[in-house]
Amino acid sequence: MNGPKFHGNTPGMNPNAHKFIDGFSCKEAMEDSLTCLTDNNYDSKEVRILMVGLDAAGKTTILYQLKLDEPVTTIPTIGFNVETVEYKNISFTVWDIGGQDKIRVLWRLYYQETQGLIFVVDSSDRNRVAEAKNELFRLLAEDELQEAVLLVFANKQDLPNAMSTAELSDKLGLHSLKGRNWYIQATCALKGKGLYEGLEWLSQQIREQQIKFT
Repeated sequence: MNGPKFHGNTPGMNPNAHKFIDGFSCKEAMEDSLTCLTDNNYDSKEVRILMVGLDAAGKTTILYQLKLDEPVTTIPTIGFNVETVEYKNISFTVWDIGGQDKIRVLWRLYYQETQGLIFVVDSSDRNRVAEAKNELFRLLAEDELQEAVLLVFANKQDLPNAMSTAELSDKLGLHSLKGRNWYIQATCALKGKGLYEGLEWLSQQIREQQIKFT
């Protein structure tokens, strides 16, 4: 499910013209118990996140679940959606790029200054996991994404026959990655489950980078 019936931003609009939400949603939607760190542990930081994946993986549902804290009705994304989500004193500018094969060649237009890569996979679609792996490794080979940390959302965990994070990690070849910080998180975008655990990991990575370069 990709592409909302309403768009926070469409091509030609000001990508900064968005309302912020309080993304601090460590609540019932979180499946694992995580220590909620205080916002004043590090300075405010703006982060550019690129969210990609095959079509119908659930990217836009994830984006607007994070933005609005509720599910929205979506249509396939042609082009992109972009929103800013605030979480723990970090402003995540998330670019959701359409995943149909004919427009994947356009993904490279959005690589510049990307600090985090979110790759969304439909965990129930076993027939396309090899295709997802090929696209992921093509992304990771791009020069402009060499410094980007990788978060994989194993989405649609509520569906029958969904692959576990362990199985999906194996099929995507994540353990073969060298010199790349990566993490895989089980999610159910429609229910908001697992999404903030992913943002938690991203925020920790960014905080560590801040400490490293100060």
